[in-house]
Amino acid sequence: MWRARASTLGWVSAGVMAIVLTWGATPASAQVVQSVQIGAGVFFPRGFDTRISGDTLVANLIDANPLFFEISDFTGFTFNGEWNISFGHHVEAGAGIGYYKRTVHSVYRDLVNVDGTEIRQDLRLRITPITGVVRFMPFGRQGEIQPYVGVGVGAFNWRYSEAGQFVDPSDFSVFTYPYTVTGTAVGPIVLGGVRIPIKGDIYGIATEYRYQFASGNTGGIPNGFLGPKIDLSGGTLNFSFLVRF
Repeated sequence: MWRARASTLGWVSAGVMAIVLTWGATPASAQVVQSVQIGAGVFFPRGFDTRISGDTLVANLIDANPLFFEISDFTGFTFNGEWNISFGHHVEAGAGIGYYKRTVHSVYRDLVNVDGTEIRQDLRLRITPITGVVRFMPFGRQGEIQPYVGVGVGAFNWRYSEAGQFVDPSDFSVFTYPYTVTGTAVGPIVLGGVRIPIKGDIYGIATEYRYQFASGNTGGIPNGFLGPKIDLSGGTLNFSFLVRF
């Protein structure tokens, strides 16, 4: 997995360098335009078959006493804001922050309490990305439709917890406990989207899809988690309103 992640980071670094060189080539007389955009979207976590080795969600699903839930259950709403600054009509840099939180209810797939009731847990994942991106607009900022591509990097502050009832595999007794871990992971971002100006070039709406690559350390069994990692990777489809000034 390290090779794949290193390759991805290498391509992102190369893309950032190419765009920065283009940025540097922008004439000094080019107009500097700033903008703010606020929006919401949906986060789609990386699927079961492509998650990193040691992911605790996968471990919960393939354990000898597995939990019953789906990775797709962690699909959830996000909120985001971003400040952008452009030089010329083709290159723009942005800094933003987002918020995602999702609670997934699960039970043991094959085990129940002695009274026949389900053994229930709540799995909670929160991600707060702080991001820096560079966008390249091949057709410029002018015109009715402005497609773009971009790359960037994010610091993903995260919190993951499993709280509820659990089964001790040594004697199959049921106990209640909250397991919680937090951290911050850094990883690359790739993105693409389109903007549609409204009321001239001052206001606009945007649709963007971005994919983040990151993972955190849970501490594994000593911390109460079946896997030593939590995969934070996934795609986000955003819809935003933009104001330039």
